[in-house]
Amino acid sequence: MGPGGLQGMLGAIVRGVGDTARGVGGALRGHPGTFLGAGLAVLALSVLLPPLVLSLARKPVDYFTFNPWLKRLPEYLASGGHPLGTRIEKTWGLVLFWFSADNPYGVEWGFSVTVADLARFLLLALLVGAYFALWRERRARVQARGLGVKLGRPGGVLAALTGALGLSTAPCTVMGCGAPVLPVLGLAFVGLSSTTLKWMAEISAVATTALLGGLVLVVGYLGSRLGARRVSSSRRERSGS
Repeated sequence: MGPGGLQGMLGAIVRGVGDTARGVGGALRGHPGTFLGAGLAVLALSVLLPPLVLSLARKPVDYFTFNPWLKRLPEYLASGGHPLGTRIEKTWGLVLFWFSADNPYGVEWGFSVTVADLARFLLLALLVGAYFALWRERRARVQARGLGVKLGRPGGVLAALTGALGLSTAPCTVMGCGAPVLPVLGLAFVGLSSTTLKWMAEISAVATTALLGGLVLVVGYLGSRLGARRVSSSRRERSGS
């Protein structure tokens, strides 16, 4: 590829990123309530739905607490006792809070949320919120042009529910199940073998990456289409004036 071809490819990438940013930004400014509402709903589902599923399938939750060590986190991060990389790694895996249910022999089940889990929940919430805002913006433009095109229901509902439930798409940190990480529904069913739990955990991790990657692509595609149309409309208005 010659210098001209490379410059053209770089220019196309820059234009694509710019169109995506304009499209997503315009949708968020036009529909902030949709973005915040969908994002907060997904975040709440991600945190509360797994304990609800486990309560219904196994035993009602009877304990919740924040990690009491959190008050020492700023001191730990500022200390020089460990390398910075080690401190960041330990903080990334730090448990923030957890739900659990006891039985006469110990812990029946537990669901804990780490810093990494919360970051994943927030990313899912932002992507789903942006998707719904883009979908509403696209629908509004179609209606404004009077094309009579009927848009289907937004598929982000399925992504939000599957990501929150852990239906082989979102691994959740759990306790009392014989495995450190697995989908919530894997913990909900009693009597699964360790091999099955390990298989579910591996499939769940891969599917989580696929889910988030798919949402990034969809949001990027919708944003770039809307952004490109916004640029075209602005050019037509300038040429018409």
